[in-house]
Amino acid sequence: MKKVLLAGAIALFGLSNAQIAKGTAYLSGSVGYSQQESDNGNYKKENFNVLPTVGYFVGTNLAVGLGIGYQTEKVTEITNTTVFPGATAVSTSEIKKPAFVVAPFVRKYWTLGDKLYIFGQLAVPMQFGKTETEATTVVTSGSTTTTNSTSTEAKYTQIGVTVKPGLDYFLNKNWSIEATIGEFGYNNYKPKDGDATNNYNFGLNLSSVTFGVKYVFAK
Repeated sequence: MKKVLLAGAIALFGLSNAQIAKGTAYLSGSVGYSQQESDNGNYKKENFNVLPTVGYFVGTNLAVGLGIGYQTEKVTEITNTTVFPGATAVSTSEIKKPAFVVAPFVRKYWTLGDKLYIFGQLAVPMQFGKTETEATTVVTSGSTTTTNSTSTEAKYTQIGVTVKPGLDYFLNKNWSIEATIGEFGYNNYKPKDGDATNNYNFGLNLSSVTFGVKYVFAK
């Protein structure tokens, strides 16, 4: 009976003796883009990021690595108001957050099958960027139009600690597809001339899924 239960567990979880050898190196990367927009077009948020990554297995199924990349966020809001009868004001606010990203990490793999692995990744992502704000107000009264514009720029630093679970499937000895689901951790956001704030993120949901392709320098 015990042998039957053990065989059933192995079949259920796809356990295997396949291992990723010490000394294996790989290159990977991710590119992401997302957009949110209101129905009336007065609000739009765009996010873009690219993060090439290199990793090296310092032990069996244990890798360390570094990601270096770029990300940006852009939020545009348009507000229409009536200043007084016959006069309207259209205000446009545009906020950009470009940032240089450095993310060292350590990743531990567990074997599920000959080609399928589950992993946990601990990373320390760091962002060095700036917040660029541009605001324009156009006031129209009859045939008269007045435009006022302002712009500001403030640098910031953000450092965090994240833990991500994921799956890695090897198509062959050199190529694999990986996915992470959710993120657990926190970050400290510090503007150059302002107070620091701490943000916490604990989520295991499909909206936090990321996909990547990895090239492995098989030994």
